[in-house]
Amino acid sequence: MKSFHLYITAAAILILAACGESKKEGDAALIEKKEKLAKLTAEKQKLSEEIAELQEFISAAEPNVVQAKLVKVDTVMAADFMHYIELQGKVDADNISIVTPRGNPGQVKQIFVTKGQMVKKGQLLLKLDDAIYQQNIIASKQSIQTLKTQQNLATELLKRQQNLWNQGIGTEVQLLTAKNNVETLQTQIKSAEEQIKVLQEQQSTTNVYAEVSGIADEVNVRVGEFFQGAIGTQPQIRIVNTSSLKVVTNVPENYAGRVGRGSKVLITIPDTKQTFNSTISFLSASIDPSNRSFVTEADLPSNPGLKPNMIAMVRILDYNAPSAITVPVNVVQSDEKGKYVFVMVKEGNKYVARKKQVVVGQVQDELLELKAGITNGELLITAGYQGLYDGQVISPSELL
Repeated sequence: MKSFHLYITAAAILILAACGESKKEGDAALIEKKEKLAKLTAEKQKLSEEIAELQEFISAAEPNVVQAKLVKVDTVMAADFMHYIELQGKVDADNISIVTPRGNPGQVKQIFVTKGQMVKKGQLLLKLDDAIYQQNIIASKQSIQTLKTQQNLATELLKRQQNLWNQGIGTEVQLLTAKNNVETLQTQIKSAEEQIKVLQEQQSTTNVYAEVSGIADEVNVRVGEFFQGAIGTQPQIRIVNTSSLKVVTNVPENYAGRVGRGSKVLITIPDTKQTFNSTISFLSASIDPSNRSFVTEADLPSNPGLKPNMIAMVRILDYNAPSAITVPVNVVQSDEKGKYVFVMVKEGNKYVARKKQVVVGQVQDELLELKAGITNGELLITAGYQGLYDGQVISPSELL
């Protein structure tokens, strides 16, 4: 047995050593890659400096020979361009219920729910004090019994009065009075029975039920306390149903003409590192005067990791241009005529830089949309454009 333990210990040491060696090898490979990158970067920088020195030397030695300036070029390719409005919103739930009494507030006699419990719609949560209603119902029932006794007596008197009338004894007034007494008591009994129904309905309001299914997120009430639904801004019982979630966002009013129902939305939840595609499902019909914005809602799928009031980063698609011409923002320059870029054009046996005035559109991240001035397939100068002039001789290079 002792040798068996020694064998297990030795095996464990070997495994740990192997893991350690594997980690060391991985770290060594990463360090090697970093060193190689730094070496190549330094070599590229050195080559660029040597090229510049050689160009300067040749220019000085041959002042009548035009030296080509090194530039980097990329072919302009049309592609779909999308612009997003980037805002911050919050996760909300369609079914967040603040439980309130259906009737008057009252003292809590029994509690049937605990914080964090799953409840169903219609489930009994609280029982409020109903002693006064019970007393009124008992009193009303006793009153009905008294009225029924009086009704029986009045009915018997009516029968006797009717017999006397049939025998020609008594007056018509006496007969009518007896009938009226019976009818009056019948009306009183019916009214009292209806009153009992009202009292029973009022008594039923002392039973507090769940209006939605969900989790009892807050239960801030105890037996003997007064239940009215909320104390200030703090709900006494709150039920949250996370099966139907949404993201609520306030959008500045200057985007009112560019955002509508059905607009595509990209939602990122930083806390969970989750991203969802959705669309605008609701758009408020008015502008909030306090912050000059309107409210949008976008539906989210049911997800156990999402909770109401989580921060959401919202990107609303407000502009889409298929087959658009886009260029890096930094290559667009300005002069007295407006915006321009440089392209490389072959003229004879040399390449020259040509200045092109452009009409700019939307900007998204590092890309700028060009609406006019440059076409698909042209060679855009993306490096070395500083200090260029129209017609200058250039030479494409990948070293820039």
